[in-house]
Amino acid sequence: MKTVYVLNGPNLNLLGTREPAVYGVHTLADVEQMCAAACARHGLALQFRQSNHEGVLVDWIHEAGQCHARGELAGVVLNAGAYTHTSVALLDAIKGTGITLIELHISNVFARESFRHHSWISAAARAVMCGFGVQGYALAIDGLAQM
Repeated sequence: MKTVYVLNGPNLNLLGTREPAVYGVHTLADVEQMCAAACARHGLALQFRQSNHEGVLVDWIHEAGQCHARGELAGVVLNAGAYTHTSVALLDAIKGTGITLIELHISNVFARESFRHHSWISAAARAVMCGFGVQGYALAIDGLAQM
């Protein structure tokens, strides 16, 4: 059984209470349940994680890369939060592992502040999703299952 890693960056632990007009009222636990259901539909295992620390996210991408090297990875869904706009380290980790990655944003970043319009991660992502709310996670898993 192949695995999907769903990795969440800084402040996503605050889902449900942080700016609900932008991010909605679902919690990160709700998102994990949605992802588990999407993986189950496709016969995939789920690794669902969140960290506020860039280096931890890099370590998890490396772990996913090892899974990929063993032929056990379906792909990675990464909501890097603010690190999307600042982290060359995440870009290098993605490129260095050769993983299939979908960059995900809950909100439509292009309808927000201009600094959110640039992503370092997009250059290494297989696809980019934004603006579907938390339902975008399940859509991203559906997409990985079709790749």
